[in-house]
Amino acid sequence: MPKEFSRGQRVAEQIRRELAELIRLELKDPRVGFITLTDVEITPDYAHAKVYFTSMTGQEGLDEIQRGLRRASSFLRRELGKRIRIHTLPELHFHYDPSVENGNRISALIDKAIEADRHNAEEGGEGAKPDTDPAS
Repeated sequence: MPKEFSRGQRVAEQIRRELAELIRLELKDPRVGFITLTDVEITPDYAHAKVYFTSMTGQEGLDEIQRGLRRASSFLRRELGKRIRIHTLPELHFHYDPSVENGNRISALIDKAIEADRHNAEEGGEGAKPDTDPAS
């Protein structure tokens, strides 16, 4: 059974795609370099859109990136209006999305725990291995 998406979700996804392209190709601000748009949440009346982004540099330079995005928001909104035809074009609000950074941190912790388990199993020798012989 196919999952149905509301018009608002489709509009938000279209805004995310168009903004990503505009930032990549049209925006000349060096502060807004290596970012990825992760999500767009739009209000039911399409008046406001929260645009979530992550940065390749992590938390470094985050204030500069947000200043650059805030400064470019009117340009981005105007260009978005040329690409998307909807009655009300939302005001753009940019927010940092730490989920990718958190995911990387959790992944590193898991890798560290697995490595520690391997190290402990190697130090324990044969006695640390579980008995897998069904005849015993």
